[in-house]
Order: sequence, then structure tokens, then C-alpha cells
Amino acid sequence: MRVSDIDGIDINPDNLTIRRVAESKLSGRLIGTSSLVIEKSGGGEKQSVGRVVLGRNLTFDAISSNFMAKTDCGPTLHSLYAAYLFQAAYCSKLNEANIQQTTGIQNLRVTDYLNTEVGIPPLHEQVRIAGYLDASCTVIDATVAAKRKQIETLDALRAATLQRVITRGLMPEGPLVETRNAWLERIPAGWSLVQLKRLAQVHGGLTLGKSYEGLEVVEYPYLRVANVQDGHLDLTDVTSLEVPPAVAEGVMLRPGDVLMTEGGDLDKLGRGTVWEGQIAPCLHQNHVFAVRCFPHKLLPHFLGYVTASRYGRDYFEATGKRTTNLAATNATKVGAFYIPLPPLPEQKALVEDLDTEIGRLKAIQEVIGRQIDTLAAYRKSLIHECVTGQRRISEADLARVGARLPEAEACA
Repeated sequence: MRVSDIDGIDINPDNLTIRRVAESKLSGRLIGTSSLVIEKSGGGEKQSVGRVVLGRNLTFDAISSNFMAKTDCGPTLHSLYAAYLFQAAYCSKLNEANIQQTTGIQNLRVTDYLNTEVGIPPLHEQVRIAGYLDASCTVIDATVAAKRKQIETLDALRAATLQRVITRGLMPEGPLVETRNAWLERIPAGWSLVQLKRLAQVHGGLTLGKSYEGLEVVEYPYLRVANVQDGHLDLTDVTSLEVPPAVAEGVMLRPGDVLMTEGGDLDKLGRGTVWEGQIAPCLHQNHVFAVRCFPHKLLPHFLGYVTASRYGRDYFEATGKRTTNLAATNATKVGAFYIPLPPLPEQKALVEDLDTEIGRLKAIQEVIGRQIDTLAAYRKSLIHECVTGQRRISEADLARVGARLPEAEACA
């Protein structure tokens, strides 16, 4: 079992790694169904080390990696209750007092963490709490999973809507004409299929590390690939670059520029986002293209939708140069991208329609996202209240949630 196999308070057994281990070392490393496995090394900036999982869903012999530590509960501590107790402690950040950081890797002082004093109820009450929490959290988790599925369905609907409008217009049943182009074989009558280089200029950006010794420089905001997200900009972490004003003048972003990424994950290659002038003046790095549309031929927001469509994604995924898990395109391939081009008035109508429909779908997704956040907060609060005694669990509570006592014989 590795850190990546942690799934809530359980171990995800679907894709475990196989390791060879000396039989003499098995006794202290085997994970039993009541064993607790502690994440003792790893973590990162957004997630601290110290999660704890239970081996209850393992149906075969398994051991933990060297980034994990295994412990077994004594006769006065119920393992499922302990798993929820550790989750509450982790969410309350009790683990952070026992974390050491070395070169980006967090290490948990396990012995010190296990010496943290907490209140523990009698065994029979631990069993009640564990049963109540397991039944309640199962319902919450199932609800969250259903809502995540709704978001996925809305994503699929949004993608289908975008693809239909970009390649078929607002009248998908209208007449089509052949293009003799492998990327898009038919387009609506009255449209044309034109390479982007005939509709816009593709501008490169500035690279880091250039020396301007002896020249007066000015500090400018500087957009990177990480700032260009799927259909929007993330401006929460914008770096800066010092360059001479004469250098900056030639690559300054203008409102209406379509920012397209040169490199990154394959499925995000070439993604386009319209720059609305949120920060002025502003520069962009050489891995982000600024595509400046000819106003009498192509609307920037229409181009943004084309690059975000499945048609656009297919083109850049197929033509992108792959290196390991990353990919890259270049100005030539961006310029060679064929745009299904309706007349300008129709482009405007299509953009307005997509703004309305996709905005509606995104609004629904945001509501569902807030519901998921509320459920997650309630789940965390419920666990904390139960394991700390702020909420006492009775037999009536167990009956109300339809809980079955886990390992009921432990109450004897």
C-alpha cells in the first residue's frame, strides 16, 4: 500500500503495487482488517502528511510502503472509531505540530503524534459512534458521488453543445458542404474553412533569463501557461518580469488577444482564452501565444470557443509534439489550424448563444459545487462532534440512520 492508495479512511485496493519482501519481515508489516496505516512521509504545500486509513476492506495479504507506518489497536480501542478519530484530528490539524519539513517533503514524527492525549469513550460507546458515523458518512459520500456525476454530465452536455454549434451552427439540420479536409469534412453551407494565419496574427512572448544589462528596465505583470486555464484566466498568482519598455512595447497584450498555450498536458494544449485587459500593461511568456484576430474576419470570442471545442482539442492533441506526459505545439501549427468560419454576423450570434447556454450550465455546476462543499463541511463537522463527545450517540440514533453495529461482539 502506497500513499496514493489512500481513499478517505479506507485503502483503495484496485491498483495496488506488488513488492517482494522477505518472509522474516512480514510479521510486523502485514496489514490486518483492523490495522491502522499512518501516512508518515510525503505531503505537499496544499496537503499535509498524517492521514490514517483502516485495512478493513482488504481481502488479501498486504504490506505498507516505507512512507507508511502500521499500528494495531489494543483491546480497549475500536479500530473503526480510531480511524474516524484520526480523521477528525487531521482535519483539526493536530498532526501539524509533529511534522518536520525537509526539501519539500514532510515527515511525521509518528511516536510523538501517537502520544497526543485525546479523550476516549468506553468501548461500547466507541462502537456506537463508529456505526453511526459509518452509516451517516456512507449516505453523505453517496450523495456527493451522485452530485459529482451530475457535474460530469453537465460537462459532457457543455462539450456536446459547443461542438455542435462550432461545427454545425444554430441550425444543425441545415445543408452541409464538403470541405475535403480530414479535420472537418463538412461544414454548413455559407461557411468556409480557413487557416488561422489568414485570419489573425500569432505573436510569441518573452523568455525568462534574458540579460538587459546597462538598460533601464520596468517591472511588468507576466502571464505564464499556468495562468491560462480552460476557457478562463487564473490571475491569483501572476509573476512579474523586468524588461526595458522598448522590449515590452512589442509584446504587450491587447484586449481581444486570444491567449493559446504552447505546452503542457496533452488535453489542454492550444487552449484559448480571450484577454479582456484585466491587468494593464501586461506581458506573456514565450510558451503562451497571443493570437490577434483581424477584426473584419474573425471574432476573438468565436476563436476562443473553436479552440475549446472537441474539434479544436482533436487538432492540437493530434499535431502536438509529445515528450513523456507533456506536449508542445508551435506558431506554425497554430497558424495552420483550420477555422470553420461563418460570416461575422453569424459568428456574433453563435457567440451570444454559446455565452447564454454555457453560462447557464456553468451556473448549475456552481450550485452543485457549493452543495458538495456544504456536504463535505457537514461530514467533517459531524465526525468531529461525535468523536469529541459534543454529540452523544444513542441506540435511537443508530436505528434512525439504519446503522449496523460494527463488530458488535466487541461490546461484550
